Amino acid sequence: MNIKERDKKYNDYLEAKIPKTKPWPTLFHAFWIGGLICLIGEIFKDLFLLIPNMTEENAGIFESVSIIVLASILTGFGLYDKIGAYAGAGSIVPISGFSNSITSPAIEFKREGLIFGLCAKMFIIAGPVIVSGLVASIVVGLIYFVF
Repeated sequence: MNIKERDKKYNDYLEAKIPKTKPWPTLFHAFWIGGLICLIGEIFKDLFLLIPNMTEENAGIFESVSIIVLASILTGFGLYDKIGAYAGAGSIVPISGFSNSITSPAIEFKREGLIFGLCAKMFIIAGPVIVSGLVASIVVGLIYFVF
């Protein structure tokens, strides 16, 4: 069997195994679930603004933390995975998706212990994103500083 035949056979195998999705319903679910997550965040922010002496900036910080905690709790109970299966990218794009990407490996590897399981594996998926963002912000900061 030559390489082209093997590749065709493999591609045919993949076509048979990959679940078929309908683009428009998938886009619709992603849009409204992502919007709902953002709406919940805005509700949190409005509630925090009701606290006396709460600034807009601090309310935004508390809003982000609240969404992160809520997504982590939902991940812990296995509900965020169900939301993700239904909404696709609508559940991944907001900050809640980032929270889920950190919480999931931590839960999965907790049996390996506190240090080697929970702490070390927590950043398996999110680690490269954090490092890339940190390096990019340093580079942009240096460029801004020089010019």
